[in-house]
Amino acid sequence: MRVAVISREYPPEVYGGAGVHVEFLARELRRLVDVEVHCFGADRGEPGVFAYRPPTELAEANGALRTLGADLEIASAVAGADVLHSHTWYANMAGVLGARLHGVPHVLTAHSLEPQRPWKAEQLGGGYRVSSWAERQAYETADAVVAVSYGMRADVLDAYPFVDPAKVHVIHNGIDTALYAPAPDTDTLARYGVDPARPSAIFVGRITRQKGLRHLLRAAEQLAPDIQLVLCAGAPDTPEIAAEVAESVERLSALRSGVVWIREMLPRDQLAQLLTHATVFVCPSVYEPLGIVNLEAMACETAVVASAVGGIPEVVADGLTGTLVPYHAVSVEEFEAGLADAINTLCADPTRAAAMGRAGRDRAVHEFSWETIAHRTVELYSSLLR
Repeated sequence: MRVAVISREYPPEVYGGAGVHVEFLARELRRLVDVEVHCFGADRGEPGVFAYRPPTELAEANGALRTLGADLEIASAVAGADVLHSHTWYANMAGVLGARLHGVPHVLTAHSLEPQRPWKAEQLGGGYRVSSWAERQAYETADAVVAVSYGMRADVLDAYPFVDPAKVHVIHNGIDTALYAPAPDTDTLARYGVDPARPSAIFVGRITRQKGLRHLLRAAEQLAPDIQLVLCAGAPDTPEIAAEVAESVERLSALRSGVVWIREMLPRDQLAQLLTHATVFVCPSVYEPLGIVNLEAMACETAVVASAVGGIPEVVADGLTGTLVPYHAVSVEEFEAGLADAINTLCADPTRAAAMGRAGRDRAVHEFSWETIAHRTVELYSSLLR
């Protein structure tokens, strides 16, 4: 079986959870089937990986149109594949057109949904209407949809009620617990000025409305004075959001010590070190289909404080591997107070936080293996070819 995996992101150009998913899923699929990857960006120089850029004629066009230009090239290039598997709206249209052009099934993985992310209009302008249209076409025509959580499955059927529920299959995201594991060294902490003797809460994510960073920054004003806040936050959606976060961090830094903002994307070994030494990892997302970052933190034996949205409750076991904070049916102020209270409580009880961290790694190892996910994915491919 020859499978064409289609994705905007692929190493080294990875900026979000979908790119991490594609990287590890492709690695495991190669043990089972013939895989080629079609992605966006610079040439990768890796066998079986093909990269595409938007046509130069669209250099000044809206970003959504440039995306569709690259999709057209990919749709032509996937000839010979038995199955097409696309990830996110950026790649979905290549799957839609390629499936029709070459007469093969198209599987898409639902990492997020455009109707659930109206703030993307800030970044894409009118392109948000284009991206929403492209995504809808994919769900109307896909032979199968993979939801990365049961919460995501419910969201798919709610946003696109025309989708046959029998076509939507839950296959969770995974984690490589060899790459993400407790890292005892402290050189990265020293480099960025993180004091290992003080309790700390860490955030890792893009600067976008979805990740709830502004809520965390407000909640941080209510944290105990000895708690450090480490922000691994970059890749802002817009200059306006970047400026908003910079202003909030500056204001917070004037109120308390121990605010560390790391703007660049860190290598895994450095990130694992920061996660390992944090007392808690904080995921304040307002929308999250699953949240691979929670699994990364758990694999590093770090307790998690997270909003109870989307697929997060399927990853973070409330009271066992971390604390879930209600987001829906509460006010913004209550949500932010809940984040602060959960962080304060665990930082004040490091023994309990450490126990949650150990339970989290055990859960990551036994329930979220990429090997299992790849086998289930190939089973789905095979079912479409019978």
